[in-house]
Amino acid sequence: MSVLRKLAGQTAIYGLSSIVARFLNFLLVPLYTSQYVFEPAEYGVVTALYSWTALLNVVLTFGMETTFFRFASKDHVKQNPDGGRVLYATATWGLFFPALAFMVFGGLFAGQLAQGLHYGAYASSVLMLVVIIGIDAVTAIPMARLRQEGRPWRYAFINLLSVAVNIGLSIFFLLYCMKRYNMGESTALIEAVYDPSLGVGYVFAINLASTAVKLLVLLPTWPAFGGFNRDLLRAMLAFGAPLMIAGLAGMVNETADRVILKYLLPADAADAQIGIYGACYKLAVLITLFIQAFRMGAEPFFFSHAKEKNSAATFARIMNLFVAVCMAAFLVVMLFLDLFKWFIPNPAYHEGLRVVPILMLANVFLGIYYNQSVWYKLTDRPRVGSTISLIGAAITIAMLFALIPVLGYMGAAWTTLACYASMAAISYGWGQRHYPIPYNVGRVLGYMAAAVFLWWVAEQLPLEGVAKYGVRSALLLSYVAVVGRMEREVLRPLPG
Repeated sequence: MSVLRKLAGQTAIYGLSSIVARFLNFLLVPLYTSQYVFEPAEYGVVTALYSWTALLNVVLTFGMETTFFRFASKDHVKQNPDGGRVLYATATWGLFFPALAFMVFGGLFAGQLAQGLHYGAYASSVLMLVVIIGIDAVTAIPMARLRQEGRPWRYAFINLLSVAVNIGLSIFFLLYCMKRYNMGESTALIEAVYDPSLGVGYVFAINLASTAVKLLVLLPTWPAFGGFNRDLLRAMLAFGAPLMIAGLAGMVNETADRVILKYLLPADAADAQIGIYGACYKLAVLITLFIQAFRMGAEPFFFSHAKEKNSAATFARIMNLFVAVCMAAFLVVMLFLDLFKWFIPNPAYHEGLRVVPILMLANVFLGIYYNQSVWYKLTDRPRVGSTISLIGAAITIAMLFALIPVLGYMGAAWTTLACYASMAAISYGWGQRHYPIPYNVGRVLGYMAAAVFLWWVAEQLPLEGVAKYGVRSALLLSYVAVVGRMEREVLRPLPG
């Protein structure tokens, strides 16, 4: 079996539970955006507030998950009978107290926070969001410990249980209760359990319940406070600080557009525009899920094969295949967008579909950047990743303030593409000086250009019905066939 077949297997194994959980959460989008549930302005509130979640999670976890893995691998921890226990207790309690303070002060000043975010009418939602973020932080190390101990099934069970609770409650309260109530129907059960005044707050209440379930399941594994070590915590915080900064920069690149839209668009239109943009952003799901799975499998693969003969050539061939698969996913969505758009069932959102190709290409460049990150990881230059992320964050902030007032959410989409393309270009140029990998840049860009060109051709053909879908299917199959033929050698080992 070739090393690339092995990588495909690792990607499937390591990514499965996280991918399934994320995909199931994506399936809530048709529910949130269906008629009689949330109009664009209401979904905009959900989108904007959840954008803050990603940023605050990075701050409250403080890079401690990666730090926990790194310290767990050190000899003085492994050789000490109590080393693992002390490390686990220190990391867990080290996150618990800041998260507790965040929840207490956030709860006390939820009204003021809501006003500051320009969502004064949603103070209860902000309060619930504060608690959700805090619980996510305190459960980070117990979940990381499951991975460190090699207990993937337990890890997957807890993740999927939390998602199942979220989906189950969403179906009941939003699809059954809210939708029927808004349609003018009602039952004794709906009258008993449904409060229409809560509105979008149901999304946060349901998420709070699913997060609380995760916490309850993990409580039996909670460490005793007696193992807490202040000196160890200081060392861990010093190690985690650069990781937190890099993670925060990455989250700025990923979520700042939805945060800043609120402040740069006209007040009477901002929430609706954020809702439309956030919903259409989800249509990049095929590429984002593949990238997530690839990352989980690729990093250990790169480290384990770095010293093998022809490893650089192998990494280059991986890039070719990776981009080919991403652009095939791009064509699947774009050639059949008039079908995929019903993933968002309310036509009020469909005006935002024009951001989909831009955001999908942006995510392809992000995947290319992640693929290239092997060079600074293998050469022990972790600060390079932080530097590139900070450059990307600077590009993001500058372009958002320049483009959103002029182009609205289209400016946010173009900013995302420019940011990720710049990060990929910087990483490539920097990496070739320190860890040269013979990437076939012409082929990579050719695959991207060919897919975009085929989509453009399809858009120019005045076809409808069976003829339209037949031609588009033929274009897709032609692309896959040509790429498959060009990359068929990837599945064979390189000559020794």
